[in-house]
Amino acid sequence: MRKFLVVLDDSRECLNAMRFAAMRAAHTGGGVEILSIIPPDEFNHWIGVADIMRAEARERIEVHYEVFAKWMRDRQNVDPSLVIREGEAIQEILAHIKENPEIGVLVLGAGTSKHGPGPLVSALSNTSGSLPIPVTIVPGDLTKEQLEAIT
Repeated sequence: MRKFLVVLDDSRECLNAMRFAAMRAAHTGGGVEILSIIPPDEFNHWIGVADIMRAEARERIEVHYEVFAKWMRDRQNVDPSLVIREGEAIQEILAHIKENPEIGVLVLGAGTSKHGPGPLVSALSNTSGSLPIPVTIVPGDLTKEQLEAIT
């Protein structure tokens, strides 16, 4: 089954990327894989403290994921999976894509601020020509109705 890979982070545009991926998966018989990345700089502390912080970061991610997963299950009849990796975001996204041949499309949400579309969109658009899969960039200001119309 082809999966849509979506990156879960704290950005507002992440919501539209999640919606788009779930709607496309529902309409095409695909799946959704949600990737969340814990940056390495969060754990530059003593080992005991770092372990506690790592566990807390994972717990926050899992709670955030469950909100999206419930919506996907209830509204789109799509049961997403969650993958949590630690490291630099771009490197971890690229590594995850290379390691998982069932991933067919990377879905990113574009920010709407005057500072540009966001660091992931900017960095990955520079390498998109060498990616083994297409990248779909979902504008952050699309409404639910607009998303439904294009999926």
